[in-house]
Formats: sequence, C-alpha cells, structure tokens
Amino acid sequence: MTPTRPSRWLAVPALVAAFASPVAALDLTRPEVREFIDVLVRQDGFERPFVEGVLGPAETKQSILDAMARPAEKVKPWFEYRAIFITPQRISAGVDFYREHEARLRRVSGETGVPAEVIAAIIGVETFYGTRTGSYRLVDSLATLGFDYPPRGEFFRKQLRELFLLARDERLDVTTLTGSYAGAMGPPQFIPSSYRSFAVDGSGDGRRNLLADWDDIIASVANYFVRHDWQPGQVVATRGELKASAQRPAGTNELALRDTVASLQRQGVIFTTDLPASAPALLVELDGRDGKEHWVGFQNFYAITRYNRSVMYALAVHELSQAIAAGVRVREAGQPGGLQSP
Repeated sequence: MTPTRPSRWLAVPALVAAFASPVAALDLTRPEVREFIDVLVRQDGFERPFVEGVLGPAETKQSILDAMARPAEKVKPWFEYRAIFITPQRISAGVDFYREHEARLRRVSGETGVPAEVIAAIIGVETFYGTRTGSYRLVDSLATLGFDYPPRGEFFRKQLRELFLLARDERLDVTTLTGSYAGAMGPPQFIPSSYRSFAVDGSGDGRRNLLADWDDIIASVANYFVRHDWQPGQVVATRGELKASAQRPAGTNELALRDTVASLQRQGVIFTTDLPASAPALLVELDGRDGKEHWVGFQNFYAITRYNRSVMYALAVHELSQAIAAGVRVREAGQPGGLQSP
C-alpha cells in the first residue's frame, strides 16, 4: 500500500499469457529492457555492469501475472471481501498489536492527528500486523510487471527504477528485497515511489527503515495520510439509505469527492453527520450479504483510498479500526468475553 500505492488492475488473461511463460529469465537484449538500463545509467548514474548484474538473474513469473488478474477488490462482492478482514482473529490481533505498540501509536497520533486505531488497521489489513509481508523478490515482481504486463508496464517500470534509487538512498541490497507480487514491501506495504516520497525517520537514527523499525513504520503510515490531507477529528464514513423515491445519485463509487453533504441529501441520501453542509462527500453502494449497502464517505475516507484505490479497501480499514478501538476499550476496562466481529 500501497500507496501512492497502485490500483490492482484486472488484466486481460489472454493478453498477459501471450507475454510470459511460467518462469523465464529476463532477456536483457529486449529493446525496452535495454532502454530501461540506459536510463538508469545515463540519468541516475548507476554503473551498467551493476544494473545488468541485478536484472540479469531476474525472473519473469506467470504466478505474478496471474495474481494481478484476480485481486480481491475486483472479483469479490463487499460481503465476501469484508469477511477476509473483519474477523475475531484479526480484531484480536489488532488489539494485541495496539497494546504492544501503544506508546508509539499514541505519540504519532498526537503529533499527526491520525488515529492510532487507523494506523493499526492499515497494517492489519495490509500484512496482518507485519506477519505477512510477501516473499516475492521485488526485482522479479517489478521486472515481470514492468516488461510483461502491458496494461500497466510503464507504471511498474517506474517502480523498478524507484526500487534501484531507494536501495541506493537507504543503503539496501536491491537483490534481496522481498515483498508482494505488486512490488510493495514491509509491514505497511509501501511501493518504492511511496517509500521514497512518504517514509519518515520515526526513530531518529538517520534512516527510514520500513522493513523492521516500528517507529519508522508507524510514523510513515501516519505521514502518508497527513500528506493526503487527513482531517484530524473528522469522521471517516457513515451508513446511509436511499429514499424510496430517490433516483440513484450519479457518481456512486467514484473515487472523487464531487458531492457535498448537502448535495447528497438533496439527491435523496439519508444519513446523519455533524459535518457542515458544504463538507465534501461521496456515495458508496456495495453488495452486502442481505442486499445493497449505502455508505457516505468524507475526506478521511478519500484519504484512505489514496493508500489503495478501492472503496472496499477503505471501508474495511474503517471498520477494522473501529473494531480495534472497541477491543482496546474492552481490554482496558478488564471486561470478560471475547472480541466479536461487528
């Protein structure tokens, strides 16, 4: 997240299959690969033997292309997607994570205005609190997508270039970095460009380590939201309903704040909020287990979609954050009983 994280685009399977075998070595003689190497050498100052030594062993993997073709945000309805993330196990682990890192979370939240439970929920959705960060070698992931995934090749070639620059900036071994199939790394799953743009040194040791330094990780997640206009103290989203006589408002599930509280209410959306009538808003319509669900998202909901451009992702983070906060209150009060999915 990743960050600005890439959307998880749905590939055209037949087109992708035509470009890669299950595992194949990257051909450095391909014109687009030679051009990429030239950019790193001429514009970024890398030595050609070094770049070729990194890319030469890179493997194009069909499993990465297959994963791009079936992201949960694209193929699952909301009630199935929600069931992945809003579970007693993930909520309980989130409360444990919160209590383990409470001092860090509260300090960063106080400095930035980003709620501690939202920071925890992002890491909980991304990597189950740092326990599932991905095992793909990032050079393989980004080379595969950059050179053999035509729908988004330009974007992922940029990320591959950013990976080289990041490794140089942060004194990392570019050949050993691992992460997701889409090139995201560490507990917060920042892609290379987001790492370089939004990571901060939360521990004060002179480095930005999003792979293992929890001070840096927590501070960087919060900084990402600050940089995307998080509004301290403002609600994220609220449930809504449509009047029976209302026409379905235009722009439903569009990732843009084109409406306001007042304009949605005029269109027949019923919801309650303390925000002013002029506050930006967007309408979300999702497939719930028992029918359509309607939500109204505000600026902070939109900020979460900057981490991953999916309304379902943003809503899952929001609901998990609320459940974690409730679980923390239960633990602090010493109340008996297990944590339940809301």
